[in-house]
Amino acid sequence: MTREGEQPGLARPESIRKRPQSVQFACTFNAIRSPMAEALARQAFGRVAWFESAGLRQGELDGFAVAVMAELDIDISRHKPRTFDDLEDTAFDMIISLSPEAHHRALEFTRVMAVEAVYWPTIDPTAVEGGRETILAAYRAVRDGIDRRIRALFAG
Repeated sequence: MTREGEQPGLARPESIRKRPQSVQFACTFNAIRSPMAEALARQAFGRVAWFESAGLRQGELDGFAVAVMAELDIDISRHKPRTFDDLEDTAFDMIISLSPEAHHRALEFTRVMAVEAVYWPTIDPTAVEGGRETILAAYRAVRDGIDRRIRALFAG
């Protein structure tokens, strides 16, 4: 059954979804995108929901990610990348995947848990070539795009 104005088979817009109480951000290495998302969400909405992040494989925290988050006075320098297997609690309302590989893993969770899997396609800024400012611009674009989506999800 769909609501008036919705098309069958399409996800509801993020702005009218029920606000999740706990969110797992996921990417490939838990080194750039998902730690940024976790920190941005905690800073803006840490009083209304619980946020964590994980990756498919354990990576190393990226210095450019630390730098662009510091521009917003958010310190992620102590973030320890972890995998889904490292999580002590997997009872999340929502898993937001930021890479295709992580989304496949999130969908596996939906088979055994009552969790909503959402995919936010987000480029891997390590793929950008160029000088330091070009690379930083790519990281800022990723950070700002994730921030906009988090704010839209928790708006209202």
